[in-house]
Amino acid sequence: MFLTVSFLTLLLALSITGSPLEVRNSPIIIPLTRSLNFFNGTTDLVQHDKARVAAFRDYNTHGRRAESIPTPFDSFGGYSVEIGVGSPPTSYKLAVASASAVTWIGARTPYDKTGVDTTVRVGETYGGTFLINTVTLGHGLTIPNYALAVASTLRNFGIYEGILGIGPRDLTANTLIDDPPATYSTFTDWLVTAGAIRQNIVGIFFQPITGNGDTNVGELAFGEPDYTKCTSNIIYTDVTNNPRSKKYWGIDQRITYGDTDILLPTAGVIDTGSSFIYITPDAYGRYRAATGATIDQPTGLLRITPDQYNALKDLKFYIGKGVFSLIPNAQIWPRSLNYKTPGAENDGIYLIIKGLGTSTGTGFDFIIGYTFMQRFYTILDRDNRKVGFALTSFTYATTN
Repeated sequence: MFLTVSFLTLLLALSITGSPLEVRNSPIIIPLTRSLNFFNGTTDLVQHDKARVAAFRDYNTHGRRAESIPTPFDSFGGYSVEIGVGSPPTSYKLAVASASAVTWIGARTPYDKTGVDTTVRVGETYGGTFLINTVTLGHGLTIPNYALAVASTLRNFGIYEGILGIGPRDLTANTLIDDPPATYSTFTDWLVTAGAIRQNIVGIFFQPITGNGDTNVGELAFGEPDYTKCTSNIIYTDVTNNPRSKKYWGIDQRITYGDTDILLPTAGVIDTGSSFIYITPDAYGRYRAATGATIDQPTGLLRITPDQYNALKDLKFYIGKGVFSLIPNAQIWPRSLNYKTPGAENDGIYLIIKGLGTSTGTGFDFIIGYTFMQRFYTILDRDNRKVGFALTSFTYATTN
């Protein structure tokens, strides 16, 4: 999405003249839902993730502009938040996107003005215009004079009206027509500037799904972590310095299967919009050999037998000074969703580890999708350029 440089001037003026919000001592909690996006009666999650990984890889290989990356939510559902725009508010369901920094609406239906707005001319891709309007969120929070992007050219975005971008500010680069290197405030930046929160922090709690449909399955916490969701201390690690991953929420980690090295220390990214955990082809081969899994042609996923499942060992992620283990049940796709997964057998056992398609050592050696975050509370701390993880009540759950 390309914007004119005058948008920066407008946003600066709003941040100075807008009415400050009350600073809260507790985090702003926004409830999440998760909806499976059905395509011809099935959930095409494998194709969704292929498109998303290809977009990541294309950008990292060819240096395409940031906002052209990872937004294919058209084939499969993820975690979403509902916001209200205008007064009285009109509701919009937005996908939660940690790999994007722009928040926008209008993917499914045209924006119906419910209040007076000021627009800034934008070009190609998603739209459109920027509107200045009132945005309402959960926890009784109303944000006046918020600059929200609106798509003027609609595209297939599945069940969502747009995205809530919680990615780093650097991802707004290359979106201004007159000043491509410039960056501008993200949603969380704005909350800090407006005085709604003290710290530029987002806490993510994703609850595993045991069936399909649209249910309350988690929350976003702005301003500080929601410690009530953590059952351990939070362990933080620095955002990676690797140039290919640091533009996102990138970290360094090592992965073992039991005591077998799967992926040596390297850099990669965390992505709320990816379903699976992706690792380089050589690491994927080691994991496949260690588990005895075979590639299931109908689904493209690794498949194991019941005996192999009973013999599975923990998959361990060494991040910072912590070790975060996916128990055997956390390494498999929810069997309750098999009947909606193309090619899957109802009683099949499929693993959530997939090959990334990039060589080891490129600095983009893994993508940690939401199946990992369903087991560990995740904190994105922009002020300190850190990412944190903690155990939750679902870390050792056997819901899959």
